[in-house]
Amino acid sequence: MNEFKAELEIIGINPFVYVPKEILSELFTQAAKSKSPIPICGTVNGTPYRQTLVKYKGDWRLYVNLTMLADSPSRIGETITVTVAYDPRSREIEPHPKLVAALNENTAAQSVFDTLSPSLQKEIVRYIANLKTEQSVERNVKRAIGFLLGKERFVGRELPRT
Repeated sequence: MNEFKAELEIIGINPFVYVPKEILSELFTQAAKSKSPIPICGTVNGTPYRQTLVKYKGDWRLYVNLTMLADSPSRIGETITVTVAYDPRSREIEPHPKLVAALNENTAAQSVFDTLSPSLQKEIVRYIANLKTEQSVERNVKRAIGFLLGKERFVGRELPRT
């Protein structure tokens, strides 16, 4: 685990720190790649995180969200202590069984789902997988199927073209 101190900066509304080049080099070696995204883990001021290191406009940045650092947008300019390591653990999210069953029962919705971009598929799966109650899961699985069939919006998205 590598440790460094960095000044919290902001781009748009997103607080971030630059990762030192020598640490980036080590992460690239461990990940066996030097292109985004690179899965990482570590701590910010002692608080653990799992995050993805990304390159944006030519620079590698570690974005610091509110779960990593409380009130991070209001702490711009503060020097924080960051540890970082390559994280080879899978980031795969298992779809909720009710979503799987609904897609299996509706071949038209399954066909549309299969044509969506991997990021939109992941967004739908993640949204439903993170719901807290079975009522919410049931309601949102129905909405997801309606979305896939072109009947309504879902996860803030317009209807897919069929």
